[in-house]
Order: sequence, then structure tokens, then C-alpha cells
Amino acid sequence: MKVTKTDFQGLLIIEPRVFDDQRGYFYEVHQHERYAEAGIPAFVQDNLSRSKRGVLRGMHYQLSHSQGKLVGVTSGEVWDVAVDLRRSSPTFGKWFARTLSDKNHTQIYIPPGFAHGFCVLSETADFYYKCTDYYDASAERGIIWNDTQLKIDWPIAQPTLAAKDTTHPSLNEISHEQLFA
Repeated sequence: MKVTKTDFQGLLIIEPRVFDDQRGYFYEVHQHERYAEAGIPAFVQDNLSRSKRGVLRGMHYQLSHSQGKLVGVTSGEVWDVAVDLRRSSPTFGKWFARTLSDKNHTQIYIPPGFAHGFCVLSETADFYYKCTDYYDASAERGIIWNDTQLKIDWPIAQPTLAAKDTTHPSLNEISHEQLFA
């Protein structure tokens, strides 16, 4: 597997070794020792979502029980985005994006302290999240997907959103206590 550091401390791009042949392909989605050697902690919860073209899920984070996430796509294609919410970080308020698909098999490890979201570019997409802490609805927070301060360059103009994702505040409306140190 190839691990590439980004300009965002702790945020890693992972390209697993893929073995293709006439039957299809095989790759390890996660192998604890190799991922630990890359600095990625253990996971306690796995999630899978299926979404249709144009769906945007995000931008979500948990303040307490903050989750690191290993994300990837098993079917389809998404545009994946992470926003650094660590006030002491040199990349605070900046975003990182990458296309993830069942063709490129790329994964992203997003450490605690980031908001995360994605939009679906294919007819459907199956998206997995391996999380370092458990989901806690009472700790869930969000940033509005089209925050004018962040200027995320989403590849879709009119996404399909969950009702909760239409009411999140912008980053500059969030108090310091609701962000990461």
C-alpha cells in the first residue's frame, strides 16, 4: 500500500495494492498492522451508506467522541471533502477534496478535528467509513455545505440534502467552544 501525506497534518491518502485479473480484483480494505505503521489508530465502528447521484452528505463532525475516519468507495464515485476545524492548525478553515471510486480504490484517513462530507457523482455509490470512536448523536455537529467563507468547489450545484444538512451554521458562526483546540 502507498501512503501519501497531505498538507493537512494527519490527513493521509492511501492507495492499497490492487490485484486485478480476468475475474475482477482483490485488495485489503484494512490490515491493522500496516495501517498502524502508517500512524492510523484502531477502528471501533464500521458504517456503510448507499446514495444516489446528486446526494450530498455533510459537512459533519462530532465534537466530543471525535472520530477519525478511514473512508472509501466500494461501488460508484464520490467527491470527498474534509475541512480542518482544529483552531491551532495552520490549515484551520481550509478544505481538502479527492475523488474516490471503485475504479481508483483510493482511501482517505481523516483524523479527529475535521468536518467531513461527500457528494455522489455516479448513479449510486456505496461509501464506507471505518471510525475510531462510536457515533454519538448528542455530539454531532455540522457546517453548512455551501459556506461562503470555505468556498468548497462542489462539482454539483443543487445537491439533494437531508433536512438537517440545510440548517448547519457557517464556520464563522460557530463559537470556539464548538470547534477543536
